[in-house]
Amino acid sequence: LLAAVLLKDTKLMDVKLGQLGTWLAMRDFTPGGILGAIRRGHERYYNKYINVRKGGLGGISMLLAGYIVLSYMWSYSHV
Repeated sequence: LLAAVLLKDTKLMDVKLGQLGTWLAMRDFTPGGILGAIRRGHERYYNKYINVRKGGLGGISMLLAGYIVLSYMWSYSHV
């Protein structure tokens, strides 16, 4: 039981391949859980790249590059 609690709090990058199924089973896939994960991801992105003391072009250029790649994939789906 103690290992299960520790595995639940483990980040995805720290999960071993053999534990991936168990780790995924412990995730909250309800609409509220998914919305919470999206909200936490947005807060992490915002605090790391946008809400900084010495702002740079890193966050904005990452968003722009993501948009370009996504629109390229949509436009050239046959490739």
